[in-house]
Amino acid sequence: MNLKGYLRESFTELVHKVTWPTWSELQNSAVLVMVAALIFAVIVSLMDLVFSRIMEFVYSLLY
Repeated sequence: MNLKGYLRESFTELVHKVTWPTWSELQNSAVLVMVAALIFAVIVSLMDLVFSRIMEFVYSLLY
């Protein structure tokens, strides 16, 4: 397949076959992603804090 045919078929598929989300659905998805990222960041921060405290304790035993 040549480039022109590929581009034509891609455009046709994007315009006629793809179901695009509504603005409301897009906003809801964006909020969901931001909340999930925030929760993930808090969990990783807590894990880092706990690990740091454990390592401080271990080092205090050694030195």
